[in-house]
Amino acid sequence: MADNYNLPPQAYHQQDDEIDLKELFLALWKGKWIIILVTFVFAVGGVLYALSQPNTYKAEAVLASASDSNSGGLAAMASQFGGLASLAGINLGGGGTDSKAMALATLQSRQFLNAFIHKYDLLVPLMAGTKWSESTDTLQLDPEIYDAQTKVWVREVDPGKSPVPTDWEAYKEFKKLISVAESKENGLVTLSITHLSPTIAKQWVDWLIIDLNAWVKKESLDETSRNIVYLEEQIKRTNISDMQSVFYQLIEEQTKNLMLAQVQEEFAFKIIDPAVVPEEKAGPKRALICVLAVLLGGMLGMGIVLIRFAFTKKD
Repeated sequence: MADNYNLPPQAYHQQDDEIDLKELFLALWKGKWIIILVTFVFAVGGVLYALSQPNTYKAEAVLASASDSNSGGLAAMASQFGGLASLAGINLGGGGTDSKAMALATLQSRQFLNAFIHKYDLLVPLMAGTKWSESTDTLQLDPEIYDAQTKVWVREVDPGKSPVPTDWEAYKEFKKLISVAESKENGLVTLSITHLSPTIAKQWVDWLIIDLNAWVKKESLDETSRNIVYLEEQIKRTNISDMQSVFYQLIEEQTKNLMLAQVQEEFAFKIIDPAVVPEEKAGPKRALICVLAVLLGGMLGMGIVLIRFAFTKKD
């Protein structure tokens, strides 16, 4: 006994820690059935949840940015004629715009996506689809959201709101499906759509590429036309022959850009690898869901046992 009184303070802390750790393991062992029960419940719930989730499929296409010369702006001519144009007090713009960044921003903008949804009438498959039938290659709709017989939206909404989904709801739902990734190594862009139906996923990717090219092309053509009108007005306002010559050259270049843009279909992006109908599902990760459910159940069961042990020890 005398030897115990001579132990340093650190030894008492080590003994207390060993005792606490032993009590902790004993408490977990005594509450093993609680841990097993909670883990089992979560495991069953995880399996049922994983099995209830429908398969999703991802269709993707690899794109390369088209030449920046497609831009109808005056920035490309500014470096060549900017000095002469500045004599007349005209600013043609010195900094070029990243056409790829603008095209990608357009692709994910509300204006473009809402116009895309309305053009192809995608609101029903976007908001009411629940499962894809592989045998018939059709998308099954949720009857509690949309009545396919009467073609009426029947979903429950808060008072004052319309059962028909708004553009804002459609945009947020579509944003969940679309994915855009740009490679830092070669600059290639991967556009993908994840949907319940592999056929719809592939079709939407194709439509997005076509409409994006057409959208950017129209914006460029409109800008080029405005530039030509602006330059023609400047010719009328100046009597300096040198400046008139500069404006005529600018108009000539802009007209060339206009003619080339009108015949070019892949205006913003060129397709390197087109989308195909996926044959393998992209989700859900059912095995991962089950593993996470088991881990969560085990941790919750141990937490319950330890909390009971702490209150019991305190009493």
